[in-house]
Amino acid sequence: MKKSVVYVLAFLMTIALLAGCSNSSSKKGSSGSKDEITLYTIQSTQPGFKEWLKEAEEKSGLKINWIAAPTDSDTRQQKISTILSSGDSSVDVLEINDEMAASFKNTGWLEPLQDTVLTSDILSQFPQGYMKDMLTSNKGDIIGVPGYSGYLALWVDQKKLDEAGMTSIETKEDFINFMKAATKDGQYGYGGSWEKTYVFNEIATFVNLFGGDYFDWTNPKSKEAVKFMYDMVNTWKVTPIDQMADKYEQMNQKFIDGKYAMVFMWGTGRDYKNAGRYGKDQIHMINMPKFEKRSIFTDSWSYVLNASSKNKEAAIKFLKYVASEDGELNSWKNFERYPARADVASNPTVDSDIKDIYTEIQKTNEIHGRPMLPQTMEFITEMGTLFHHYIQDKITLDQFCEKAQAAVEKYQ
Repeated sequence: MKKSVVYVLAFLMTIALLAGCSNSSSKKGSSGSKDEITLYTIQSTQPGFKEWLKEAEEKSGLKINWIAAPTDSDTRQQKISTILSSGDSSVDVLEINDEMAASFKNTGWLEPLQDTVLTSDILSQFPQGYMKDMLTSNKGDIIGVPGYSGYLALWVDQKKLDEAGMTSIETKEDFINFMKAATKDGQYGYGGSWEKTYVFNEIATFVNLFGGDYFDWTNPKSKEAVKFMYDMVNTWKVTPIDQMADKYEQMNQKFIDGKYAMVFMWGTGRDYKNAGRYGKDQIHMINMPKFEKRSIFTDSWSYVLNASSKNKEAAIKFLKYVASEDGELNSWKNFERYPARADVASNPTVDSDIKDIYTEIQKTNEIHGRPMLPQTMEFITEMGTLFHHYIQDKITLDQFCEKAQAAVEKYQ
């Protein structure tokens, strides 16, 4: 008898361990309760998740069951794609990144939100370029609520700016002058993350600054932007060609070590803070310079509603909450996710050393989502490979533009 009890206990412990990646105290959510949903989330490993969840449940009036998304990006995208494409109704709301948004927004797998959640008064507070680029389908349906704003911003080493006798970088001419002045003694004015699957971020940034169009390589301004990057390496020699092997980790370390004077980087400077290199007198974020215009990318993870959900009423209630001031402040407080809504970002409780520069960027820049096509990684990789060939003089500028346009048409 005792052995039977032991076996039963062992069996129950095994079941509990297998269920450890989810919170499922009740399964009403999958059977249609109007006050319960299941959330597929990337946030469950964050230190503030329990506090976020408790407040989200209290403020939304819902019981929120959750399932932890895989940490590996390829596995995660495959899992979410399977859930949505198969009509699996066990998950109601999911968090997806920009790559998934580009892949899923025209499939019909996601419920449109413009009539229920993102009404005009709420929508107007989100970055309009990002909403159009990343979260609006070909039919005009809005399929996601951004969880935060995170800029691919310009960061400078203030000591190098001081040494160059400059106080700011406001224009294209300032940008060039600073690169040239800071390039000396084995150090460079600009550092990039130019590995073939990363460099599209910077190509597209320069295309936008020049007023071009990443999906139109017949546009002379798109062409001018890539020629500018070629000149940085080959004409002015203000950035090294060997950074074509570098992802953000390598680029960031070189920036911290003083090899670069400025870089484009995501986030709020955590790596610089950890290295003791962060501050107004050291490495800090500045506004984008105005070339043809000021333009910046934001990324986000967004909340989307599974079109196969049997709990849409409750899911909409949850999405209204995460799109609200309370919802955005909850994410700021527990995850340090900077509010995507401009009106919420101005709230006094959003107190951060980057608030002033984020506010300036919001007011003065066009804010866009990155240019992605449904076959996201294939497109990104091909564009990066073509760029490497151009920088290395394996193909001409005209050949790059011709091949880049062919890639756009191939992966649309």
